[in-house]
Amino acid sequence: MTEDFYKVLGVDRNTSEEDIKKAYRKMAMKYHPDRNPGNKEAEQIFKKAAEAYGILGDSEKRKIYDQYGIDGLRGTETRGYSTMEDIFDAFGDIFGGGSIFEDFFGGGRSRGRAARRGTSLKCDIEVDFKEIATGVEKKIELTRREICDTCRGTGAKEGTSPINCPYCRGKGEVQQSQGFFTLCTTCPKCHGGGKVIESPCTKCGGSGRYPKRAVISIQIPAGVEDGTRLRLTGQGEPGENGAAPGDLYCDIHVIPHPIFKRQGNDVLCEVPITFAQAALGHTIDVPTLKGNIIQVKIPKGIQNNEVIPIRGEGFPNMHGYGRGNLLVQVIVEVPTKMTSRQEELLREFAEIEKKNASPRQKKFFEKMKSFFG
Repeated sequence: MTEDFYKVLGVDRNTSEEDIKKAYRKMAMKYHPDRNPGNKEAEQIFKKAAEAYGILGDSEKRKIYDQYGIDGLRGTETRGYSTMEDIFDAFGDIFGGGSIFEDFFGGGRSRGRAARRGTSLKCDIEVDFKEIATGVEKKIELTRREICDTCRGTGAKEGTSPINCPYCRGKGEVQQSQGFFTLCTTCPKCHGGGKVIESPCTKCGGSGRYPKRAVISIQIPAGVEDGTRLRLTGQGEPGENGAAPGDLYCDIHVIPHPIFKRQGNDVLCEVPITFAQAALGHTIDVPTLKGNIIQVKIPKGIQNNEVIPIRGEGFPNMHGYGRGNLLVQVIVEVPTKMTSRQEELLREFAEIEKKNASPRQKKFFEKMKSFFG
């Protein structure tokens, strides 16, 4: 049985986003590995709490989880936390800057020398309205700062290596005593890296990175909505000293269609019909997202703006729960130009209507008489 993430954090389903964050902070502090050395059970609780907060702390994922449970998130980007560093990278903002617990736990995690995760990137992708009915693969080109292939990321000229910073002696920080207190600050010479480069690489100028064009294939899932953001894990820039790379965030922009309009997973198609077709009934041709034409029977006496649903001809649900419908909305057009014969027939029809008023007309006139009577 799947574990309830609300129970993991010790909150109920109506808990606010801020209180969920507080509950996670409290659990993370209690079960942090530095406070429970060698305690495997505490480590598992620590990871489980991070997994729960990864979903409940995200408003969109929480909404899907509340409605469909964990199965509803299988088609979306969810992050696993196999190591402590994964958790530190993901939720650093909760505790402010750097590694998430460095303000509370000293030792073993020097702010300056910790390998930082790579920078995440963002791109925009335009998708045709019909393409999202089946999903589509898109290829994009972007420029990433990759590891320099000349110095292999060290930033030092070929044949040389970075040396320990003489100012901080390789510690990445300097200590200053002020009475009973000792203040640690980032080394101003090496900026916390602990190393300095005497002879910079001629290709990257000592940065260890070099701009490089990359072509990336992105699978756009069927049913994706305009404004959706997809995350491609690890497709950002590489991290420092072997740390995890950043991610690539892709914002989807769906090009409007001249005929179809989207309503959730349903597709609305407005089809004009004549007054005679509405009164007598008719069979009309209607296009679908698949590009084919289907025949739809219009019943006698259909009213303007009435909708005829065609099951299963809409968008697939992104989370794997069936498809929407094609909504055929009929627009009854009143003729603006008529031949003399058409006018003659219509006037004859009007005379007959006077003797056979519709139920709705009769009801209206009855109400009007009672109101003014």
